[in-house]
Amino acid sequence: MEWNKLIIGQLEFYWDVHLRPRLNGLTDTEYFWEPVPGAWNLRHVEGRWRADSAWPPPDPAPVTTIAWRIVHLATHGLQNRAGAFFGEDRFDGADMNDPIRYADETLPGTADEAVTYFEKCYRQWLDGISALDETAMEAKLGPKGGAFADDTMAGLIVHINREVMHHGGEIALLRDLYERLG
Repeated sequence: MEWNKLIIGQLEFYWDVHLRPRLNGLTDTEYFWEPVPGAWNLRHVEGRWRADSAWPPPDPAPVTTIAWRIVHLATHGLQNRAGAFFGEDRFDGADMNDPIRYADETLPGTADEAVTYFEKCYRQWLDGISALDETAMEAKLGPKGGAFADDTMAGLIVHINREVMHHGGEIALLRDLYERLG
């Protein structure tokens, strides 16, 4: 069994067949649509787009917009991990979840920019994981894994797959709701 190909193929299939096609035709109005009062979104603050957040997160968790979900997946899920583990890392010493990794990121302020940004982050992650051999998949994350240092790269990839599928399904549902309610 070629586990590497199976795990990576799962993400590729989901992206190519389910998630990426659902982003076609996304409008700015739909991107920022808040289906309920108090939804987390992107906000234009001091000349930059910033995602609503709080630590610890509120309970119950807030409803989030398509904009928030795309940025969450692209920046926190894909880009910061690709930056931590593949290629040149401009954040020497920062683990994959360190806020410094995305604090200065310029977030997309339009739907078209968001889809392009999301695709770029996905490709960075996919290129990195696709180059891993079995030994690298079994290797522990080490210091860049932060609290997950003892987890394997394969474990991280499976986690990211779950996140992309989970939040991707929410994006698709929000698009369905917007079409009917927005």
